[in-house]
Amino acid sequence: MIEPDLSENSIRILEARYLKKDPDGNLIETPKDMFLRVANNIAEANAIYDEPVDKTAEEFYEMMAKLEFLPNSPTLMNADNDLQQLSACFVLPVEDSMDGIFDAIKNSALIHKSGGGTGFSFSRIRPKNDIVKTTGGVASGPISFMRIFDEATNTVKQGGKRRGANMGVMRVDHPDIRDFITSKEDEDQLNNFNISVAITEDFMEAYQNNEKYELINPRTGKITGLEDASEIFNLIVEMAHKNGEPGIIFLDKINEENPTPEIGEIESTNPCGEQPLLPFEACNLGSINLSKMTEGPIGEAEINYDKLAETVKKAVHFLDNVIDMSEFPLDKITEMVQGNRKIGLGVMGYSDMLLKLGLAYNSQEAVETAENIMGFINKKAREASHKLAKRRGPFPNFEKSIYEKEYRNATTTTIAPTGSISIIAGTSSGIEPLFALAYERHVIDETLVELHPIFAQIAEERGIMNDELKEKLASQSSIQKIDEIPDDLKEIFVTSHDITPEWHIKTQAAFQKYVDNAVSKTINFKNNASKNDVKEAYELAYKLDCKGITIYRDGSRSGQVLTTKSSDKDEKDNKSKRNRPKVTVGTTEKTLIGCGKLYITINSDEEGICELFTTTGKGGGCHAQSEAISRLTSLALRSGMPVEEITDQLKGIRCEAAMIRTEVRNLSCPDAIGRALEISNENGEISIKDKNFNSEAVKEKAAEAVRGFNFKNNPEEKRKCPECESELASDGGCVVCNSCGWSKCG
Repeated sequence: MIEPDLSENSIRILEARYLKKDPDGNLIETPKDMFLRVANNIAEANAIYDEPVDKTAEEFYEMMAKLEFLPNSPTLMNADNDLQQLSACFVLPVEDSMDGIFDAIKNSALIHKSGGGTGFSFSRIRPKNDIVKTTGGVASGPISFMRIFDEATNTVKQGGKRRGANMGVMRVDHPDIRDFITSKEDEDQLNNFNISVAITEDFMEAYQNNEKYELINPRTGKITGLEDASEIFNLIVEMAHKNGEPGIIFLDKINEENPTPEIGEIESTNPCGEQPLLPFEACNLGSINLSKMTEGPIGEAEINYDKLAETVKKAVHFLDNVIDMSEFPLDKITEMVQGNRKIGLGVMGYSDMLLKLGLAYNSQEAVETAENIMGFINKKAREASHKLAKRRGPFPNFEKSIYEKEYRNATTTTIAPTGSISIIAGTSSGIEPLFALAYERHVIDETLVELHPIFAQIAEERGIMNDELKEKLASQSSIQKIDEIPDDLKEIFVTSHDITPEWHIKTQAAFQKYVDNAVSKTINFKNNASKNDVKEAYELAYKLDCKGITIYRDGSRSGQVLTTKSSDKDEKDNKSKRNRPKVTVGTTEKTLIGCGKLYITINSDEEGICELFTTTGKGGGCHAQSEAISRLTSLALRSGMPVEEITDQLKGIRCEAAMIRTEVRNLSCPDAIGRALEISNENGEISIKDKNFNSEAVKEKAAEAVRGFNFKNNPEEKRKCPECESELASDGGCVVCNSCGWSKCG
């Protein structure tokens, strides 16, 4: 029996999240044991159909141990464990009643506890200020209930491994659609939700014709008013440009391909958007590692379609067995899953495969390859499902489906984000481009630079690898400006920072063409992308028949500018700059920036914070820039400018030198200064009114300010992993750490 060939990073993630532990937290299984546990457990389903178990278990183990295929995380975690809940994706209905709403909250808590993520459509809930006959009052609207769902999610730990994730969907013709679109404008709201607007064909027609469209009260089914389609579309674009949400799902497109329309209408998707499901449906996912499906020298390899076909066959068998071995928290879910038997076979390692083939991600050849390979996988998955139906019978709702040919599964293919399992497999995530070609890893007191293995091999063969190049690779997310790297390698080894949104969308559309369900994909934008760029991306996604789209503009979840009231403005206009007093008191904090150490001194007088000084350490730094920021900040403070407005202008400014060092918690010198001011302001500045500067109270204030500055950290804003502090990458509407496997949706 082969031993799994796992990297050190893979083993660390498995030990932290997947391998069995005793009550004291000690590991009681190895990675090999885990794969055996999963393979044996899933193969047991064969016995239901009088099929051999042992041989199938060996096949399942081998394709996992070789990292050719891995199932979704709940299967790896829970197979032959106490939970035995093996699916990742669920959709629950939210009815327009108190009982229905709170049943959905209770049911979602059970699912989160078992390791799954939930999707909801809030489109059935009557709009705010609508009548409530039972009480004679008025409705609070769907957004208010979404906040209750969000708080409930906060209290539940997913299977002891990770927090729950939700997708919130609202139809574009709901009267509260404006409130929904802007519901995450404040980044402190609905943090356990991704949100998507369900776009209809009627809306798109009105948008394209610059017309109004009808809003429908879901309680009565009657028209309540008209909205300007262009205004709503532009509002979606504005919010997505601001912080990445909402996304869009094209609801009518999804329901055109609903395999069982007689059973129900699809209203929502799972948290990452790749799995449209009927109410109470669930789906288990798994991904084939495309980087293992090639043969030949790197740069000139070819796809081994025979091996791929065999892997697809085994993977479909595996995923169908998972359905029989799953224990769901609700009888209604069991009924729906058994009735339609949906599975979602997808891929990971697409970018690594392209490198082996010698193709650039942003090339027409790559797009055609994506279409060809997904077309092949979808065809072979259908064939495998048909053969299973011959042996085991078609899915029970087959007679109510759109199919003429018998299949075991209502759907067979899905492209999911593969954050954790792709790290276990040692390959690129899903169909995403590479995030970078080098990462820094911290081991005890040593910082190691890890290079992408394919690039490292080619660089060694070309004789260009050396320590200086390693340092440059670790300091830059793109290699396009590194002189030592030949142009032909620059053309192939592109990262997400080098690829325009158009190529991202073309790639998504190529895969979607041959996927039963949907495709999880993040469309990356540079920070300076305009709202019009985002609008054009949405329009292109619709034109190319994508089922949805999620965008992320780099840095858009930090540095949000606050809007002040006009009265505040009038008050500021009437203030003159106060003189600097002879004596001020304050604190000095030491923090790391990209080019060394930065010492930030924040002083106060009787009226509050009044000045700021910075000094750089021996390692250097942007002396002139820091001094200029300090002088202007001090001038603004003594002129009556609120600290909050200053900090929100400084926070979020980025520089490459800071972003490439994982131990640096700041995005730049201005960001460090802004955050220091923010923490000092929140903790209460040390004032001149504290007569005894050496008192314990003053010392404690100073210590508290330093503690807050050093440890307060919003990983979503700063895009830093809260567990290992490596930079986070966007992956299908979520953020994932490629270093330790931490992930978060919402």
